[in-house]
Amino acid sequence: MKPGILIISHGSRLAEWVRLVDESAQEAADAVAHQLAAEGSNLKSEVSSEVLFEASYLELVEGRLIQDGVDRLAAAGVTDLFVLPLFISSGSTHVEDISQSFGFPRAIPDYEGDMEPFHVPDGIRVTMGAPIDADEEIAQRLWSNLQELSDNPSKESLLLIAHGNDLPAFYERYEHGMRMLAEQVRALGGLARARTAMLLPNEAADVLAAMLEEQPQETVLVAPLFLSSGYFTKTVIPSRLTGHNYRYNGKALLPDSAVARWMVRQSLGWLRGLEV
Repeated sequence: MKPGILIISHGSRLAEWVRLVDESAQEAADAVAHQLAAEGSNLKSEVSSEVLFEASYLELVEGRLIQDGVDRLAAAGVTDLFVLPLFISSGSTHVEDISQSFGFPRAIPDYEGDMEPFHVPDGIRVTMGAPIDADEEIAQRLWSNLQELSDNPSKESLLLIAHGNDLPAFYERYEHGMRMLAEQVRALGGLARARTAMLLPNEAADVLAAMLEEQPQETVLVAPLFLSSGYFTKTVIPSRLTGHNYRYNGKALLPDSAVARWMVRQSLGWLRGLEV
């Protein structure tokens, strides 16, 4: 058996965005190899200790799309494929689109994606992983981003803002994961309270206004829940919150090893469960 891990993220026209994801994926690949070597593989003897990693993108990165990644891993002789969606939330339609295109059943019964099916050669077993949602290391990264803005946590509150999804079933998934993550950040920092808001639907300004009205003595720290900095963190969020008092530095999850460590945990969990 020869395992391969296909990391999928959205993609961007910005070379820096892609570079950060590629570097994080390579960091995860190196860490998995090191961990398996340190443990004497810790895999069943019939499973190759060499694990191939491939970073691919949903769109916008020519020659690096999902099918390109599948083809490269198949050409390298992979027999078992772990598809790891490097997305913020299971409330993303992209995650569901990808899952359906790999042939997995619909997680949302009345949603049918419009992506073409991926071609996976016969004999390759595919396992679909899960996106980030709520994760302790990601929460720690978010709090680390906020610490430079904080001077009295007990009199501060958190507003966690993500892209979101306005389709009801997906909205519920997005909100659930965000609320869990926001509570983790609040507890880590000793903040007074935490709220969440999405850009889709457009609710960030209303939530911030309500927080300031309900607890005017508290300073609101705004944290963007985005993989990498870009248009949404630098332009959209500040423009949506114009006219309100808050603290914000726009820092995203990358660059930081927390994302790579998340990928490592997901990958090792799959590898150790492989059945011959």
